[in-house]
Amino acid sequence: MGLRAQVRTRDGWAVQHAIVTVTDMTGTQILRATADEDGATRTEEPLPAGAYTVIVTAVGYAPAASTALVTAGGRIEAGTVVLARQGGVELPPPGDWSLDPAHSSVAASAQHLGISSVRGRFTEFSGRIVIDEDVARSRVDAVIDAASIDTGNGMRDKHLRSADFLDVERFPELAYNSRALVPAGPDRWTVEGELTMRGIARPVDLDLTYLGTGPDPWGGVRAAFRATAELRRDDFAMNYNQVVKAGISAIGTTLRVELDIQAVQGDTLPS
Repeated sequence: MGLRAQVRTRDGWAVQHAIVTVTDMTGTQILRATADEDGATRTEEPLPAGAYTVIVTAVGYAPAASTALVTAGGRIEAGTVVLARQGGVELPPPGDWSLDPAHSSVAASAQHLGISSVRGRFTEFSGRIVIDEDVARSRVDAVIDAASIDTGNGMRDKHLRSADFLDVERFPELAYNSRALVPAGPDRWTVEGELTMRGIARPVDLDLTYLGTGPDPWGGVRAAFRATAELRRDDFAMNYNQVVKAGISAIGTTLRVELDIQAVQGDTLPS
């Protein structure tokens, strides 16, 4: 009976204390409920059969509205309602933005033995985003400390730092430099750029989602992004592999890269 809904951000986080309002076709409010800390809304009072409008609001997010039809069961199953941060359909204001490593992650995963994935992350990196008045000319430049790779296994990390993979003694840094920013949807962009790894530069495009902009507790302004890409190891001369049986390689040839980035407005980070 009643209303069932889950309120989430685009990247899957619960929107705590979102307000869900149900109105009838005359605009009269029939029900109002607050989401809990898991973003869930549940009410038990049955609703009369008919057509309704479900409106979901939360501070800092753009409202979402949908139409629901209640039958004799008296329930609205609104499912998962996704809210976009206010400003999420545009990029942040023009100017310099500094990547905040303390609130960002640079991760990658590879298939292992053909049945599961091994995941790792780089713990040391820095970067700068420049949003241009001409959005297409905006830039991203980032540098990653190759030796900071961390998969949670010391022996594996040592091997990844060796000449079989990252070869950190000869090539201590990875660098990414963008060339262009191309719209791919209301809040999605393709970052066309070049990744240099092991001294080899190859074109790598990022599928970028802008998650919104808002104030932080230190008096600054932050913007959030999520980006993904796929790389082939052999494009960067990482050809090491071990065939375990029947042609199955111990490590997959493709790497999936996942970036969760917070950037602070300005050219310095809060101390």
